[in-house]
Amino acid sequence: MSVTTPQGFRAAGVEAGLKTSGGKDVALVVNDGPTFDSATVFTANRCKANPVLWSQEVVKDGTVRAVVLNSGGANCYTGPEGFQTTHAVAEQVAGHLGFGAVDVVVCSTGLIGLTNDRDQLLAGVDAAYAGLSPQGGQDAAEAIMTTDSVSKQVVVEGAGWSIGGMAKGAGMLAPQLATMLVVLTTDAVVPAADLDTALRAATRVSFDRLDSDGCMSTNDTVTVMASGASGITPSLDDFTQALTQACTDLAMQLLKDAEGADHEIAITTLNAATEDEAVEVSRSVARSNLFKAAIFGNDPNWGRVLASIGTTSAQFDPADLDVAMNGVWVCKQSTPHADPATVDLQGREVSVTIDLKTGSERATVWTNDLTHAYVHENSAYSS
Repeated sequence: MSVTTPQGFRAAGVEAGLKTSGGKDVALVVNDGPTFDSATVFTANRCKANPVLWSQEVVKDGTVRAVVLNSGGANCYTGPEGFQTTHAVAEQVAGHLGFGAVDVVVCSTGLIGLTNDRDQLLAGVDAAYAGLSPQGGQDAAEAIMTTDSVSKQVVVEGAGWSIGGMAKGAGMLAPQLATMLVVLTTDAVVPAADLDTALRAATRVSFDRLDSDGCMSTNDTVTVMASGASGITPSLDDFTQALTQACTDLAMQLLKDAEGADHEIAITTLNAATEDEAVEVSRSVARSNLFKAAIFGNDPNWGRVLASIGTTSAQFDPADLDVAMNGVWVCKQSTPHADPATVDLQGREVSVTIDLKTGSERATVWTNDLTHAYVHENSAYSS
């Protein structure tokens, strides 16, 4: 169950000494073809890390033959030397595999402003190349972990073809992706233009709606590579559905491993005038520290939900809003309804449903509660 489940891919994960805590920290995923179509989406943060600046140019022609990733340092705001390190890593991968560096996506994760040791990185690339294997997906997934407590992997089976994936991320999970790196592979025959269409459709309703703490990273990258090794060309609809399933599964794994969280919260806005307005309302609640703190305290404080709705530009009647928590309608027509004491928030999974009564569109945004552990972990994670 990994990026090497689809035919045509090899991977490796090795320890290069980049992490002060030790452990695997360099990963390599290689597409052996016969096709090398690809698509990638990046963070919308205007402050981008050197690997993102490099990879944005790499992916323009729709061809990617390898992805190399490191944990232990984000290589962001490290000056010209940092960009040269990214370039050198791509060249090292390409030299081993016999193609141009312009076909190598580079990803990094870790502290901003930390200069990765170039010699260690290049030695890590050498070791990863030597360790490439069709069974190397697990090692690769482990090598990209930072504050993650577990590796995140997925496989979705199609009719004679499959999609594999790995992800890292446990904090700074916000729209326009997250502080995460994701590599997706498929042995289906899918042209680059269709991969791009499918990937953007999939991330729009998965990673883009994961809003754990409202913070947007500088390094977000989601890449999908198609080897065509199955020889099967699925319909674009079938492939998009499978890719969306894979991305959603990985997004939920990221959510469950969010730093210090006690609750995973799904906030669904119903009957909005537009889907964008439904997203805006759900996201506004997801970003309310007051609401998130209430859920941490097992308090179904629907007043904090209404207060967040009121900060949006969505269409609604402030005197006619309904809110349910874990299926209990605690607010009807913007007034108290069911007894909040009947809402059980002891479990990890919490649902919040908001009815705007202005249309027929809906959207869900996922978030976590705000805990002492989250504050402690991020106060200790110093740059």
